[in-house]
Amino acid sequence: MTARPAAFLPFLLAFPLTLALPAGPALADGLDMSHGEAVQLFWKNEEVYDRNAQTVTLTGGGRAVRGDVTVDADTLIGYLRKKAPAPGQQAAPPPADAKTGSSSDPMGGSLELYRIEARGNVHIYNQTDQGWGDHALYDMDQAVMVMTGKHLKLTTPQDVLTARDVMEYHSKTRMSVGRGDATVTTNDGKQVKADVLVSFSKASDAPAPGQPAADASNPMGGGSSKLDRAYGWGHVILRTQTQTATGDRGVYVFDTEIARLIGHVHVTQGQNQNNGSQAIVNMKTGIATMLPGTDSPIQGLVVPNEANSSQAPK
Repeated sequence: MTARPAAFLPFLLAFPLTLALPAGPALADGLDMSHGEAVQLFWKNEEVYDRNAQTVTLTGGGRAVRGDVTVDADTLIGYLRKKAPAPGQQAAPPPADAKTGSSSDPMGGSLELYRIEARGNVHIYNQTDQGWGDHALYDMDQAVMVMTGKHLKLTTPQDVLTARDVMEYHSKTRMSVGRGDATVTTNDGKQVKADVLVSFSKASDAPAPGQPAADASNPMGGGSSKLDRAYGWGHVILRTQTQTATGDRGVYVFDTEIARLIGHVHVTQGQNQNNGSQAIVNMKTGIATMLPGTDSPIQGLVVPNEANSSQAPK
């Protein structure tokens, strides 16, 4: 995809965007455009600059690139505003047009891009992480991306997150949210599902001795982060190749592969089932520990020849 010439594009690329906001990794660690170098814009058909709305619209297949993060879509809309001067500095004079000597900026100063909207066949990616949706909105001030549409998906080398209704990515808190039949699937086939699933990733690891530190201006930073934990609300399901556990809400820690479920808990393996109000489930060993609660006693069903001591209430 090549950039088509337009009067506005050189102006935008000539001035790096000042977006001095902290940003950290989330489920899709590198999919963060809230800081770094200037945004480069490319398009196939038309570039339309709306002076009144202060937007630039790229049609026929648009692309926005910042650092190692790329956003592709059928249509891209960039929202612009006048860039505030740094504390203690006066506003910079408007740049003069080379031919007329007049300002090329209708707002009387330099502009910055503070929001990107992508419509149709949205694909956001870097070298390790990818996201897909029909519509996406990225707010650079808040460092938040919201995606909607069919077949929503975020992938990393370790996990895949899907959702039916909405996906959110909050880079400041390293948080990803899936709404509507949200599912995290790990590389070894384990699944965590819920009506609403909120996952947090670890901060990027410090570089090993003798290795260079990650470039703070590079949104890909230290690469893709691993998930730390996930919280689920509503119809929570934990699934391995041999076991399924359900509850009203729960939390799963990825390093230990241990989950806690609360509310109408059912743990099933084959035809064996244990029911109760709470459970600790080790998805690595298959051991489920049923805990007493106030709403219901512990109950179990053990089918002959399928008994597994790890499934007995404890």
